[in-house]
Amino acid sequence: MKRIEIRHRVEKQREGTYYAIPFSVPEGIVKLTVSYRYDKITQGLTGHRKTANIIDLGLQDTAGRFLGWSGSAKESVSVGEYSSEKGYFSEPIQPGQWQILIGAYKINGLYTDVVYTIELEERQSRFYFGDLHVHSEASDGKYSAWQLAQKAMDAGLDFIALADHNNYSENFHLPRISDFTFIPAVEWTHYKGHMNLFGARAPFDNGFIANTAEEMRQLLSRAKELGAYVSVNHPKCSVCPYLWQDDTAFDWMEIWNGPMRPANRKALAWWTELLSGGRKIPIVAGSDYHKGNFPVQLGHPLTAVYSNSPAAEALLEALAKGHSYITSGVKGAKLHLSYGEQMMGDTISVTRSAELLVRARLPKGQLLQMVTARGVRTLDLQNGRATVTVSKKEKFAYLKAVLPIGGGNLFTAVSNPIYFADTP
Repeated sequence: MKRIEIRHRVEKQREGTYYAIPFSVPEGIVKLTVSYRYDKITQGLTGHRKTANIIDLGLQDTAGRFLGWSGSAKESVSVGEYSSEKGYFSEPIQPGQWQILIGAYKINGLYTDVVYTIELEERQSRFYFGDLHVHSEASDGKYSAWQLAQKAMDAGLDFIALADHNNYSENFHLPRISDFTFIPAVEWTHYKGHMNLFGARAPFDNGFIANTAEEMRQLLSRAKELGAYVSVNHPKCSVCPYLWQDDTAFDWMEIWNGPMRPANRKALAWWTELLSGGRKIPIVAGSDYHKGNFPVQLGHPLTAVYSNSPAAEALLEALAKGHSYITSGVKGAKLHLSYGEQMMGDTISVTRSAELLVRARLPKGQLLQMVTARGVRTLDLQNGRATVTVSKKEKFAYLKAVLPIGGGNLFTAVSNPIYFADTP
């Protein structure tokens, strides 16, 4: 966080006028906050407090665009690409000379001194938490997009994907809410399996009908041309499993859907089998939230995405790279797997072996395992960290948090893998 302090004297002769003072904004800023303070109250002759000075506040960007005015009602205002103070426009923060707009309403005496503090929030990557499988009242859900967003924010989520069944009308009027992201999606709901199509507001040209494997492939190919990412949903569900005889039709896999049950464990096993066969498939998770009926809970499970921006496009790009992990909820296990500057989802060059850095925060009673094509090993964490040596013959490595229960292990979080390129 960068800070700028400006000390400015408002003289009596400026009373009743408006003017501006400049400040410089560097590259790479995603949000700026302007706060100010001055002597507002003085003691009257009879002991009563009275207003002495009133200085009003507004902002103008580097292109001269008026962004908002709050008068003297607020001592601090923020502007950013994804959220702004009420009364102020949201927009990308462009570098250059900005202006603090000053309204010298009342000045007591010859002058009053004002201190402006400008905080500049720099763009940086972090994990964003979200639920990638949510239904609204536009299909068979109970709540509107607005209501779902409020519930999601109350649950500590940064984003949700509204994935209504074969219906994308909601994608054209998703609400804009400060510090919260909607990812447009459709759950392509077919009798032979369900798939989420993320990122394209309208992933079908006309209808969603496909009755043959070839028609299915054509429909999904066209959805990708329109900007969609294709993820197979709950592939091992006993009610609506994935029945198409084609494991190349999708790019991602939802291995955890709703409450933990055998179908999720089978999906994890199938994904691991595909990885061992050489596939690179990012995993995601979603609650499949419809009406709030227990045990389905919004944000349980969730997908944690490492991104330098909360914009839907940036989140989807990070998901496509596998820069993410899935976990039981915002208070669930937190995982990170890296090799130098590379992380889960990336492919690293390995001659014989490599040392991977593991970082994890596990709830009490949980264990951490590393899974490769050669099997599973339990890791010994020291202060939440471990260094693990892997061989290129292991093909990939991913992390899995487990809770020992009933003589077995129940998984509570899974990372995407780091893949090993077979180099000489």
